[in-house]
Amino acid sequence: MTEHSLDAPQPTQAVVLAGGQGSRLRPYTDDRPKPMVEIPGTGVPILGHQLNWLAAEGITDAVISCGHLAEVLQDWLDSVDLPLHVTTVVESEPLGRGGGLKHAAAALPRPADPWFATNGDIWTRFSLREMAAFHAERDALATLALARPRIPWGAVDTDEFGHVLDFIEAPPSPYLINAGVYVFAAEFTKLLPDRGDHERTTFPRLARERRLAGFPLPQRAYWRAIDTAKDLTEAARDLAS
Repeated sequence: MTEHSLDAPQPTQAVVLAGGQGSRLRPYTDDRPKPMVEIPGTGVPILGHQLNWLAAEGITDAVISCGHLAEVLQDWLDSVDLPLHVTTVVESEPLGRGGGLKHAAAALPRPADPWFATNGDIWTRFSLREMAAFHAERDALATLALARPRIPWGAVDTDEFGHVLDFIEAPPSPYLINAGVYVFAAEFTKLLPDRGDHERTTFPRLARERRLAGFPLPQRAYWRAIDTAKDLTEAARDLAS
């Protein structure tokens, strides 16, 4: 561990990427951006759950990167009592995820400090403080949260002779995936592309340099990406249980 990592401040600022069209969530997204779709039974959009979580984890300032139907999102922000200070930036043309992050990061109030980022369609609960400590210990430029999703199909377990031994409903994936939540060092911002996807450019470069870390979500942490109407239904079911 370096002296730099020991001195690293706990991030108190975050970017939320909320510009996606959410075509797989239609008709819910016909009149609103994807993060403004409500979790059934809560009366609160995905973005509202995210902002409450960020505030509970010590975030004081959030920059929301808007695009598709930005005015709907901005009107909602104006109408509610927010738990943290929020500003919005609007992409006049699509910049891609990496370009969107860089564009929004320029509006962060403390550019010399580390920052969190999250995709606007993620509904999750885990300790961002633990993730930030993990990031600092490894002196990483970027750390991504890693989730182990459940496979949406039943699995069949067999022996080496081809005999079926068991049927396993929606087993956990053997692979970890990018959970869409990040913590970045201040120096990371300048490495982002002005346009395009950082996961195809910046991340592979940092991985080769061993400056990219992966933080596995704790075993009992809740995580769900809201991509389809089925995800909304399952999120509501999770909430009810």
